[in-house]
Order: sequence, then structure tokens, then C-alpha cells
Amino acid sequence: MSKSNLDLINDCDSFPYYQSDPSTYFASVSTYYSLRVASLEYPLGYILPSVAEIFRGLPSWAIDDDERTLTLTAGSTAFERSDAVMKTVVAMRETGHFQVLQKWRNELYPVYGKKKELLFNVERCASPLLGIVTYGVHLVAFVKGKEGEIKIWIPRRARNKQTYGGMLDNAVAGGIASGESPFESLIRECWEEASLPEKLVRERAKACGTVTYFYVRDERAGGETKLMQPECQYVYDMELPEDVIPKPGDDEVEEFYLWSVDEVKEALARAEFKPNCALVMLDFFVRHGILTCENEKDYVEIVSRLHRRLEFPTL
Repeated sequence: MSKSNLDLINDCDSFPYYQSDPSTYFASVSTYYSLRVASLEYPLGYILPSVAEIFRGLPSWAIDDDERTLTLTAGSTAFERSDAVMKTVVAMRETGHFQVLQKWRNELYPVYGKKKELLFNVERCASPLLGIVTYGVHLVAFVKGKEGEIKIWIPRRARNKQTYGGMLDNAVAGGIASGESPFESLIRECWEEASLPEKLVRERAKACGTVTYFYVRDERAGGETKLMQPECQYVYDMELPEDVIPKPGDDEVEEFYLWSVDEVKEALARAEFKPNCALVMLDFFVRHGILTCENEKDYVEIVSRLHRRLEFPTL
């Protein structure tokens, strides 16, 4: 069955909205535990009850079942909190808790407070357990013909990848590590994933805003399902010369295709793209006048849903 553009939005931005369905929203939120840091009275993420239960009685953590909160009690600095979080997730990994922890990345993701201050860092693979906001970069690389026709470079993820294996991706995509700027992350990922040199990226990559959504993980993500994953992706465009051909720089990409806009649309309708990459591609179509109010009946909702206001502190 062919998927509409709004279907693709719903697949990725899958957490309910209070504005459109308050009963479903409150029914969902009331089942979760809110992640807190001691002395701060606001949530940093939503956690499944089954996940929160594993933290019960652990050093540095406190559970309040009445308020449905999981609070990090250790430390008064980002360093001290980060150390406590790392000790917890390392112990959980060693005892075999949670499949997501078996995909250890040795990469830290930041968690920010309302003043945009760093509260703590967490190992990347553990971030879905805590339901925190994570950040990434996505690049759409394209070529323009003499008549202005756009062709887009589309990679296929390696079929043996544990997450979204064999699905289509954006030309370059990756997570932003703690302490790393979006653009420096982009430069690193461009070389690692597409063999695009730093000089070219600095000259041609153009910042095009962000795409934000609240994803609820399914089986394609690997590991436990229904974990909350609110994300902010910094989006970049890069028009490539015709003689520059992206090439896989690591084992995460199988091959690249240079496709027409119609070919990309067909692949989107077949739901071949990784969910968040589909959203980035729709954002590209909006910005380049390919997706308009004249050819898309759900245009206003699609555009607004590409830029969801997340309910946790962000940068």
C-alpha cells in the first residue's frame, strides 16, 4: 500500500499531540515516568515503567511512584552527574539488561537544562532508555542539470546493520556528540559516510534549519520497542559538481544512487526511507518548491509537523 506524505510524518512524529488529541496524550503521558535531575522541577525525558523499574534501589537514583518520576540524585556538576550515569549504564550492560546497551558506541550525548546548561552526558546507545532529546546532522546532496532539474544522491544502508538495515537514507546523517558543533559533526560524517572532503563541505554545505519530531521506536530501530526518542536534526543542503560522486567511507552504507525527484517520491511512497530521513527529504521538497500547497492537500500540517516544539529543554 502506498504511503502518503502525511503517513510518513505520522510514522516518525508518532508521539501524540496534546492540541489535537488531549485524551490520548494524557493517557500516554500518565503511563510513563519523567526523568528529573535533583533540584530541577521539570522533566528531561519520558521513561517506560519497565525501564524505570530497573533503576529502583540503584545508587544515585530515586523513584517516586506517586509522582511517577525517576530522579538522578548524585552530583552537583555535569561531570559528577555524568560519572554517575555512566556507572549505571555500564553496570546494566554488564548484567545483560536492555538490548539497546549491547550496541555500545563509546560516544556521549548531551542532556541540557532550561538555561541551555549541560546537565550530564550519557552513552549514545542508552539515550532512548531515558527518553532524552538527542541531536544529529542530515545532509541532502544533489546535482542540478542544465535545465535546473534536480537529482538527489540517495544511499542505501548496509543490509546487515542492526538499525534500519537496507533502508534508504540521506546522503550523510549522524549524531552530534557532546561538545561537538553541528557543522563540525557534518564535516566528520561527510568524510566517514560519503568520502566527501572537508574543503568541499566547507565551501558548499548550506545550513537550512532543523527538523524536529518525537519518535516512538519500533522493531526497525533494534532493541527494545516503544522507547521515546525526541530528536532535533540540523539540516544541510549541498549542491555537488557532476564529477563528485559520493562513495561509502565505512561499512554503514551499501551503495549510492543518483535519483530524479520522481524516483525519490516513489521510494518515499513505498516507505523505503528510514523514518527520520523521510522527514528530512520532505523538508527538502518544501524548501525547494517541489512540495507545495497546490500539489499536497495536507501541506500546512506537514510543514508544521516537520518543526515540532519538543516538551523538554533543548539547545
